[in-house]
Amino acid sequence: MDIIIIRKPESHEKMTKQASLRKYGKQHTKPKRSRLFAELPQTPIRDQLKNGVEQDGDDNDDNDDDGDNEDAPKKSAFEELADKISAIKIEDEDSAAAAAALPPTLPNSTRTKSRRRKEEHVLPQSPPPLTPAKPRMNFLEVPKVVEPEEELQVLSWAEICPPGDRIVKIAEASYAEVYRVTNARGTSIIKVIRMRSPIKPQTKAQQKSGLVDEEPHSESDLVGELQISEWLADIPGFVVYKERYIVQGKGCRELLETHQAFHKRLKRQDPDRLQFYPSPSRYLDGTRFLVVELGDAGTALEDFRLESADQLWDIFFHVAIALARAEAQIQFEHRDLHEGNLCIRRVSEPVPPEARDRPGRFGFSGLDVTILDYGLSRAHADHEVEGSAPVAYDLERDLSIFTSEHAAQCAVYRRMRSFLLRGDRVCLPPQHHRVAYEEGVDGPIAWTQHEPYTNVLWLAYIYEWMAGHFRGPRKELSAFKRATREFWAYLNPDAEESAPGFGSASEVVRFALEAGWIEEDQLMGARDEVEKSILSILTGDDEPRRDRDEVGPAGTPLRRSPRRRKQNAV
Repeated sequence: MDIIIIRKPESHEKMTKQASLRKYGKQHTKPKRSRLFAELPQTPIRDQLKNGVEQDGDDNDDNDDDGDNEDAPKKSAFEELADKISAIKIEDEDSAAAAAALPPTLPNSTRTKSRRRKEEHVLPQSPPPLTPAKPRMNFLEVPKVVEPEEELQVLSWAEICPPGDRIVKIAEASYAEVYRVTNARGTSIIKVIRMRSPIKPQTKAQQKSGLVDEEPHSESDLVGELQISEWLADIPGFVVYKERYIVQGKGCRELLETHQAFHKRLKRQDPDRLQFYPSPSRYLDGTRFLVVELGDAGTALEDFRLESADQLWDIFFHVAIALARAEAQIQFEHRDLHEGNLCIRRVSEPVPPEARDRPGRFGFSGLDVTILDYGLSRAHADHEVEGSAPVAYDLERDLSIFTSEHAAQCAVYRRMRSFLLRGDRVCLPPQHHRVAYEEGVDGPIAWTQHEPYTNVLWLAYIYEWMAGHFRGPRKELSAFKRATREFWAYLNPDAEESAPGFGSASEVVRFALEAGWIEEDQLMGARDEVEKSILSILTGDDEPRRDRDEVGPAGTPLRRSPRRRKQNAV
């Protein structure tokens, strides 16, 4: 079981760090929700790092003595939680450090920046320049090479979906097609990514229909997402990683039929929608795909019917808690968390109000939520280790993602980039996103930089999307909005510049704890079971499977271990 460890923030007389201004757990006459942001700096302010270390006031020692008063009255468990809450750190239950004592505070150089840099403190601290001689990769600063293509097992489409199995195309992600495969052994989701390999040219009919082929990808394009997938595999709330392999050859009949059915359905919903992925009828003997097998996470949020306020509460805070965990463990930012990248499944029956044995708002719908697709994500598993490097998708390679206006989510891409350029809430219009690696408040834009505020932007997007697509009783939606009015004021990316706001998913979860919407024990959890591949050729029915921790030819694990390996401590 994972344990959430709460640390008390450092005190500063002259505050420059947003989190340090919070005064949790003190006795006030105002309700906790009302006072939560009373002492926050007016949004958004970034910290200044001087020579890689945050500058603390010399007179901080006086403030630090406050916590050592032995005569102070003993606080309740919840007040103690509120007093100490500053960061969420999740460790395995078998970690001796977690059982014995609180871990040391992370080095200042690894702390997340807050929301805007004061102009008078700006230092010219630019990221390392990109080397023009080398071809740019989608993912930057990959710390290690994941298994090369030639080490992966090569299968045919007939082996992926043999007679009796069922394959259904369910989505098209950033650069992958997504299918659900079901057989007697269970259900898996497979992401199919076309590698650089031959394919039949488009027919005249396909050209006339406006088919736009998704560009094939090199192995180096995919290493980053695969690495992040493995880092997230043991964090609750993220899709379960099972296997990966190469699929080569012509498509089978079942694959072609589900591909055609998928696009017919989309055309009925949106007649102007273009087809971006080639039909399986064009696959040749040498056409190759990287296939990533994942656990089945249920129905995409965009296809899920929202019918109760309990569903709104649970979906939103399942996502927020998962992001907060990932922020703490691997400094994770999703950066593409729209309604197609959240999956919903029912794991129990809803609990009616009269049958509830605890207060709060969270955990009554019977739903579980899973985050998937890390094609644009950023993470840094060894962020406590000096000299280690993050993994990040380089969004500057194709600025069309910021200039496009085809969907509501495009505005969130612009908000992210605007924040790197300006450091505040102002969202620059499409015409201001035409120069790659433009100079921002921290130097040229570098997507390797950790800015957890991007998670807040996507949480705000999910909040608004669910409110706009709610199909339940109108009075329930109105009650949900009334209960979260103050919360939305801090989450709203269009709030006035003078309004305080959240800087990370962890801060969103803190507010929910203060408000009593979530209980402390609901933040504890672990993913103990490891799901295996359901493909008959990989299940080991005919021969013993290799141990999960067996090392492959390249010195990398062939499969992840059932539990997350403990990160090196600083």
